[in-house]
Amino acid sequence: MSDWVSFFDSDHSIYVNARHREVHARITGDGMMAHITRSDRVLDYGCGEAAYAERLVREAETLTLCEAAPNLAEALKRRVAHERYIAVMSPDEVAALPGGSFDVVIMHSVSQYLSPAQLDTLLTLFRRLLQPGGKFVIGDVVQPDTPAWKDALALLQFGWREGFFLAAVAGLFRTALSDYAKLRKDAGLSRYSEDEMRKTLERAGYRAHRHVPNIGHLQTRMTFVAIPR
Repeated sequence: MSDWVSFFDSDHSIYVNARHREVHARITGDGMMAHITRSDRVLDYGCGEAAYAERLVREAETLTLCEAAPNLAEALKRRVAHERYIAVMSPDEVAALPGGSFDVVIMHSVSQYLSPAQLDTLLTLFRRLLQPGGKFVIGDVVQPDTPAWKDALALLQFGWREGFFLAAVAGLFRTALSDYAKLRKDAGLSRYSEDEMRKTLERAGYRAHRHVPNIGHLQTRMTFVAIPR
């Protein structure tokens, strides 16, 4: 996990251009908003840039953004400093919060960078942090039968629909030569079948079901909604 945190804290090229960044934030934000209401206190765990945060907080009571990458977190704090109902915290700060602090916990596109043991630890933490009747939403779960070329094809299709196809083609070549490709090969990604993720959530004390569509544009990946028992 520390290798991935260092990567995302660096000047990486996950987004092929500004248009890609913009539409990715819009679609991700739209997907998250489908799971919250105006009265919810929301935790977005492993939020990254959270370019959707200002929109998301308009649909919630409060929004807490948790990011482990220190440079990314500091930039995020500066960007949302004027937002009264947004807080930015480190994982240690979130872990120190009292039980029942949130109505909804969202962890999107993070599980693939965690070991199974790390995921289990977070699932236990989220159960404590959730208010009775609250819910945990885990998005972008990578399935075992999803090779890198399927993600690449999805990016090209996304770029075609959203007007950054040529940039997506160039971006794929850059990614193939980047630290991301090396890290993905060396560290790998954690992958779960639908049954495996459901059983993981159930062992951790949740009632869980798969939610369709997945948050974001990658519909080869999965979203689950889990309610603490």
